[in-house]
Amino acid sequence: MALERVEAIPHLAPRPRDSHKGRFGTVLVVAGSRGMAGAAALCGVAALRSGAGLVRIATAAEVQPVVAGFEPSAMTYPLAGTAEGTIDFPAARPILQRLLAPATVVAVGPGLGQSEEIRGLLRFLLAETDKPLVIDADGLNALVGQTEVLAGAARPVILTPHPGEFARLTGTGVAEVQADRLGQAAKLAAAAPGLVVVLKGAGTIITDGRRWFENTTGNPGMATGGTGDVLTGVIAALLAQGLPAFEAAQLGAFVHGLAGDIARDDHGEIGMIAGDLVDALPDAFTHLMPDPDIIT
Repeated sequence: MALERVEAIPHLAPRPRDSHKGRFGTVLVVAGSRGMAGAAALCGVAALRSGAGLVRIATAAEVQPVVAGFEPSAMTYPLAGTAEGTIDFPAARPILQRLLAPATVVAVGPGLGQSEEIRGLLRFLLAETDKPLVIDADGLNALVGQTEVLAGAARPVILTPHPGEFARLTGTGVAEVQADRLGQAAKLAAAAPGLVVVLKGAGTIITDGRRWFENTTGNPGMATGGTGDVLTGVIAALLAQGLPAFEAAQLGAFVHGLAGDIARDDHGEIGMIAGDLVDALPDAFTHLMPDPDIIT
């Protein structure tokens, strides 16, 4: 079956005047480890800047105070850790289960590190919970060798790999991935009915195995550490606000790239850092929203 190419950009609906935070979803970010506090913080703050009503960041206890210091609008929760400074999933499971109950969407992976405990965490989220997931970075690495758990993904699951992560996940080579980005991404997305793949890079590909979209925003200045963590937060927030998974990934990639273009205009491509994208997200969303005077 031929894939349908999608070109129209989805939008968030204007917010009613009587809005409250409960209408815009709760994002639970499970991220961070020793040396990677910034990944958790960037993901969480990006979700806030993308309209999520509430953001909770669950991270290794060792780095929780650092993550909390980035942005007071996000709530942070310490999880039991290993000697290596990563999350000890078996010990942290009771707290995670309490945090999962009110969550609308879970974003998992940025800066988690790699360990058997993290692999267990991903198995748990995919096999034993029904929460929509956005999986990035070390969350994707934790799926290597156990991708069969994706097969039961009846709820939305969005994977956001760069070509290297995609190659590890699928057992292919980076050159093979890059030679057929759409075909490779669509093949993976077709593995489960709720799966959406966001294959990052110049001309990011978004596909659910039936439709596809090639993003046109963004620039080489975004090739810097942390920008993928920002994208994860953006997509999670859009999913939490009610957009279907394909549209959330599509708009997320577009807005993320647009924020990068705004940041480039302010800072240049060489000096741009991931935090500049977070700061530019409000302007990117404003650019896409209708005139507030027409909101009723």
